[in-house]
Amino acid sequence: MSWKPNRHSHLTIHEQIVEWIKSRIERGDWTVGTKLPTQRQLAAQCEVNRSTVQLALDELRADGWLESKVGSGVYVANNVWNMHLRKAQPNWKKHIESSIYKPNYHTIQLINEFEQNDRIIRLGTGELSPELLPTKLLEQSLQEISLEQKAIGYSSPQGSEKLRGILCKYLKARGIETAPENILIVSGALQALQLIAMGLLEQGSIVFQEQPSYLHSVHPFQSAGMRMISVLRNSRLAGHLRKIKRNRQSLFYCVPTLNNPTGHSWSLEEKKHLYEVCKELQIPIIEDDVYHELLFQRPSPPIKSFDTSGQVLYIGSVSKTLSPGLRIGWVVAPEPVVKRLADIKMQTDYGSSAFSQEIVAHWISTGLYDIHLENLRTQLKRRAAFVEGLLEQHFQKVASWKNSEGGFYIWLRFHEPVVNKALFLKLLHYHVLINPGYIYETRDLHHIRLSYAYASLEELKEGLLILLELIK
Repeated sequence: MSWKPNRHSHLTIHEQIVEWIKSRIERGDWTVGTKLPTQRQLAAQCEVNRSTVQLALDELRADGWLESKVGSGVYVANNVWNMHLRKAQPNWKKHIESSIYKPNYHTIQLINEFEQNDRIIRLGTGELSPELLPTKLLEQSLQEISLEQKAIGYSSPQGSEKLRGILCKYLKARGIETAPENILIVSGALQALQLIAMGLLEQGSIVFQEQPSYLHSVHPFQSAGMRMISVLRNSRLAGHLRKIKRNRQSLFYCVPTLNNPTGHSWSLEEKKHLYEVCKELQIPIIEDDVYHELLFQRPSPPIKSFDTSGQVLYIGSVSKTLSPGLRIGWVVAPEPVVKRLADIKMQTDYGSSAFSQEIVAHWISTGLYDIHLENLRTQLKRRAAFVEGLLEQHFQKVASWKNSEGGFYIWLRFHEPVVNKALFLKLLHYHVLINPGYIYETRDLHHIRLSYAYASLEELKEGLLILLELIK
């Protein structure tokens, strides 16, 4: 037996071992009653830990391929009946592969899986560390909130009228004049994108974006049949958009303040230029503004603040600032658009959490939110400076970067194209998790999205030094 798992495969090691054992049984190499090599022998052959082999064997036992005999070992089970059952069952694999919604890239699936592992150092996570969340203050505020009977039932289609009214005042400070009927409460910014994809565009529509883009790491538009096209925001932008758009429906998605994944912010002139170009071509703009409250310097006005034609769909959220678990965001848009999106939202989840809306309304209206944001920016600035110090000390010969403007991220660029799937998997072996650039732009083998917001300072240092060692 000379087979060994491929460490550069999109499948995990234990998944490859499972498929290899199944193939030997199906080919008749191991017939019913055949005793398998011991775990130690299999681990040595595959050059893996025994725990990995045990995980594979446990899965095969659970599926009826293998059976254990106490004191004797593991044998190929008499699985004729199990195989018959599998043939009689629906072909779920075929259903899944032919479904409308596109699967995540395998790397992103692994990121989602390993982010739940407490032993992992998370160098790329787009989430606040638990120590930065105002847990105690949130708990105290629950004692101060007075709930009406109606408030804890199903939410109205557009969300809590109380919260929408409070948001009108809050958004006014951002330069956005709006009314409750122009606001839809959503379960986070990602749901806003999903509703827009389902409710405002026909299949084959074009979604323009910058490169790299957060939209490559999620698939709300791709799964709805939209074409994703990356463009440069230069002097030829208008002609480029006109040539591609022609008579097709289109929109432009952007994160002008603290872009995800680069952390870059546009100037006010850049924002106005995009708005004027899109206004001329009648291309709606999705302005994703979920990070602006974390900018270290005072942010410039959003595109929505000078929107006179109702073409900007503005998205905000508390997921990046107060708590991702609250699942509360909002869309500001013309009333017909809001009503259309609200109708689709009611068909999917029947409204965002009433309790979460009450909490957010309380925090914004009492000023708790502003106090928390001021403290949070201070903490994030300290973390950013710590990571930048590590980069200056250890990474100057292998990488380049710009110091953070705020938010969570530093867009770290290695001089050589080393950020590939092999590096990602090797880092996982050392319990370090990164967000590689290729999940935001498929050809990017130079960047990682380095987050200083989640891991502790000790973990950030340990993880970066492991990364440096493997790069070298």
